[in-house]
Amino acid sequence: MISPSFLIEKLKEGGIDFFAGVPDSLLKNICAYITDHCDRQHNIIAANEGAAIGIAAGHYLATGHPACVYMQNSGEGNIINPLASLTDPEVYRIPVLLLIGWRGRPGVHDEPQHVKQGKVTTGLLNTMGINYDVLSKDEDKASKQLAKAMEALRREEVYALVIEKDTFDAYQLQSSESSSLTMSREEAIQTVAGALGEQDCIVSTTGMISRELFEYRTTKGQGHERDFLTVGSMGHASQIALGIALAQPQRRVWCFDGDGAVIMHMGSMGIIGQAAPQNLCHVVFNNGAHDSVGGQPTVGLHIDLPEIASSCGYKTAISVSTMADLQDVLASLSDMEAPLLLEVKVRKGNRKDLGRPTTTPIENKQALMKFLGK
Repeated sequence: MISPSFLIEKLKEGGIDFFAGVPDSLLKNICAYITDHCDRQHNIIAANEGAAIGIAAGHYLATGHPACVYMQNSGEGNIINPLASLTDPEVYRIPVLLLIGWRGRPGVHDEPQHVKQGKVTTGLLNTMGINYDVLSKDEDKASKQLAKAMEALRREEVYALVIEKDTFDAYQLQSSESSSLTMSREEAIQTVAGALGEQDCIVSTTGMISRELFEYRTTKGQGHERDFLTVGSMGHASQIALGIALAQPQRRVWCFDGDGAVIMHMGSMGIIGQAAPQNLCHVVFNNGAHDSVGGQPTVGLHIDLPEIASSCGYKTAISVSTMADLQDVLASLSDMEAPLLLEVKVRKGNRKDLGRPTTTPIENKQALMKFLGK
């Protein structure tokens, strides 16, 4: 395997000392190393992958030096537009080095949301005319690949390094912000889910939140038909919930969201506010981190989500950070106007033995649609 320090030093030798992107589980060791060894002026954890391309373009325009953008392959969809209409040789010809974690690589078992993306990862690069290498796990071979990438960047091209599982040696994030938050996300999810009515439904976002909701239902001996587990499509759970809420105004619809997901497509809050569904409750479990991909920080705990929601047109916007306050809010929900945003501030981390959904996405969809059809 490759040492994270080896890669970063090689990039710096090639003139790359600026990074932007969205963390990925396959890149968590290199992302952690970047976080620990680059100041905040040289490493921007972006709202989404397309935004990271924009940041990298701005850096090049100002310095003449290319930047490195890191992401999971699911983020390729977010970068297609800026790659085609900003960095492309036929437009502005701006060089960027891409580090892309290859989830769902054909022949390697992975979660269902990664299967299709894994199949098309390199095909999308080919379609966009972007040359790439699958980064070798041997440092000597990787050095030659990096030299090739640097040559492409000097020609003002975008170049990608596709990263397989277990490419990097382990590295543990050291620089983690201290927090006084005591409530765990899992207990908060259990508390909110336990307060719902029998006809209520939940749309839960990708990552730990859906996994913890699924385990809660299993532990309680309940079915999963009331929950749509958005195992992929990060940042879009609130819009799925909006679609359901508008179609079934008689039913209360809950979105269980995360801070990273909300930030990724924050414009969706404005759409919810203007659509003004009186049956939509948007709950954001905010721990200030991309928890499922290594705990890299978000700006979640540094922005005022309730104020943003109010400005977007939500009728009610509340923030809680203790179990007592959460229970008080849930007890008073019937007196509150929707659309409603409830920010629940929780500590980082999750149980090490946390399982994954045992139903397939198709089974989940079919069960929910049957429930909604009642």
